[in-house]
Amino acid sequence: MTDPIESFFSYLTIEKGLSPNTLEAYRKDILKFSSYLAEKSKSIKAFSRSDVVSFISHLRDSGNQTATVARCISALRGLCKYMLIEKISTEDPVENLSAPKGWKRVPKIIGVEDVTTLIRKPQGEKLSLRDRAILEMIYSSGLRASEVINMKISDINFQAGFITVRGKGSKERVVPANENALKTVTQYIEELRPALLNKRTSHYLFLRKGGKPMTRQRLWQLIKTYARGLQTKISPHTLRHCFASHLLDGGADLRSLQKMLGHTDISTTQIYTKVTPERLRKIHKNHHPRG
Repeated sequence: MTDPIESFFSYLTIEKGLSPNTLEAYRKDILKFSSYLAEKSKSIKAFSRSDVVSFISHLRDSGNQTATVARCISALRGLCKYMLIEKISTEDPVENLSAPKGWKRVPKIIGVEDVTTLIRKPQGEKLSLRDRAILEMIYSSGLRASEVINMKISDINFQAGFITVRGKGSKERVVPANENALKTVTQYIEELRPALLNKRTSHYLFLRKGGKPMTRQRLWQLIKTYARGLQTKISPHTLRHCFASHLLDGGADLRSLQKMLGHTDISTTQIYTKVTPERLRKIHKNHHPRG
């Protein structure tokens, strides 16, 4: 009989069109659950609701974040529905099982001055122009790591100041990019990119030596390098959080922010409305009659 896990992922790839990153995360979660069942001498083809609850407790006890646990439940929910459709099982062990709530705290961000310091750090080195362009683009347009490394030159409308972004599930959205970011990208394209290509061709915007596209691992490494000296440890996603939070601070409305971030559900965007005490004081000072 066909392995239900492999057939499930074929289904997700071909019929659902999930992104490689989402597929990789789901595979990791389901294989982790399969190994957990094997330790209990149970099969992925026949497990109970109590097995799922026990697995969730195991994840929490192991120090996994709420978002990770929620993703695991989502992956298992999809697997169970698939096995019902294919008549591999007759019951859905995760039916009506509520996922844990998402972030209960404000996403980690850094201030505008720290972002400015970070963006100005790349200088002097051969690849510093590329790195500064990457940092500018992530912060300017709220891009995910996968979106910036997969960006192509043809995705940018330099005259109109917009980028066509291919996000999760291959969904496209159009987001603005500020003048400084586009100026730095133009300089990178003219002064450095041809040398990285070395007479090769590539549709991708950001390249490594040899003309190969940037990887997620390399992107994480360069941000880690430039973030040294900051009090807060940051990742590519931190700059996306900063983009969202700083826009709201500047008066952007939630619906516009939702479209720019590419969130399907506005409840995902609403996490940025969980304000810090500092922001509350600023709002009070600016808007209260006697502030």
